[in-house]
Amino acid sequence: MKILKVKITALLGFALMTAASPCMAADNLISKADLRIAAQLGKKAYGSDLAYKIDESLTTEVGPRRVGTYGDSAGIAWAVAKMKAFGFNKVWTERVVTPGWYRGKIEARVTAPYPQRIEAIALGNSVGTGKEGVTAPLVHFRTMAELKAVPDGSLKGKIAFISLRMERAHDASGYGKGGAPRRKGGIIAGKKGALALIIRSVGTSNNRITHTGGQSGNIPAAAISNPDADLLVNMFKRTKEIKFFLKSTAGRTKDVITANVIGEITGSSDPKNYVVMGAHLDSWDMGTGAIDDGMGVGIVLAAAKNIIDSGKRPKRSIRVLLFGAEEIGLYGAAAYVKKHEAEMARHVIGAEWDLGTGKIYSLQPGVGQTALKAIAQMAKL
Repeated sequence: MKILKVKITALLGFALMTAASPCMAADNLISKADLRIAAQLGKKAYGSDLAYKIDESLTTEVGPRRVGTYGDSAGIAWAVAKMKAFGFNKVWTERVVTPGWYRGKIEARVTAPYPQRIEAIALGNSVGTGKEGVTAPLVHFRTMAELKAVPDGSLKGKIAFISLRMERAHDASGYGKGGAPRRKGGIIAGKKGALALIIRSVGTSNNRITHTGGQSGNIPAAAISNPDADLLVNMFKRTKEIKFFLKSTAGRTKDVITANVIGEITGSSDPKNYVVMGAHLDSWDMGTGAIDDGMGVGIVLAAAKNIIDSGKRPKRSIRVLLFGAEEIGLYGAAAYVKKHEAEMARHVIGAEWDLGTGKIYSLQPGVGQTALKAIAQMAKL
């Protein structure tokens, strides 16, 4: 699938009425008539609070939607009902199988030389420490590169701590680098022999709040709040020997079943070719899931509703695809591609919303050369 990633929260349908493809007119430009429709949709969207109302409905009536929980299944039922109420021509779900995991409880503290409680949270898919927990020397790494550089086995009997701070950026580009310790730190620390991994929460807030997220290692892994990470860094300025206690009852279970939810607005003249608007329906369990990605769910559903309400049937079919199990490893996206492999060539263009809450400021196309002129027209809108 050719994916168009748009860093926006505008509820625009302009890319959906006649998304660019090589089978368009020779100059690959969108017609003036369709540009007018796009502009009308954009004006309506910017003046509407529909996306907010959808997100408020999801977070109030369902709440957090971690895979395998009641909220996950309730979110699926909510999405099906919402799409039907909005007037989609077709609404259905597709089964997604994912690994199971439970969070359990966690305790973390410095035991010496400056005993203090630490605010921590288990990272998704992490294993537990056992009922007694572990007490071990803490080894400080400022970056992933420092952790990678130590010899394999050198952290035996120790706990690795990565203090890398995510950098604030308007386009959230700091998230990629800042999130690396969470995604891969457990794998590397495990190879080095560590008993467990502690990372700084991936975020820029200085509140004493922890940030969860998925990880891939096979050792206990937890995130601590930004102020607590700063606390540990300050302790290391005073001493090289810090003893740390970690107890986590998180664990893995047998596979669980979730689903992708799909709503289709059937095309008028080219219904077997598809334009996809995506967002993920699942969320982590420690918040309401309003931003990540209730916001995206609101955007794509509102965009579709605006198109339905316009009374102008799109030429191609539009599929609103609410992915399941994104947070734990893009399982819903993979399941969709596998199930629809035979028709992937008919997926003309797609847009996925999972970042930002303001107006459009950047459009980054992932299309072929033949579509760029049409993309430029979209960018002007």
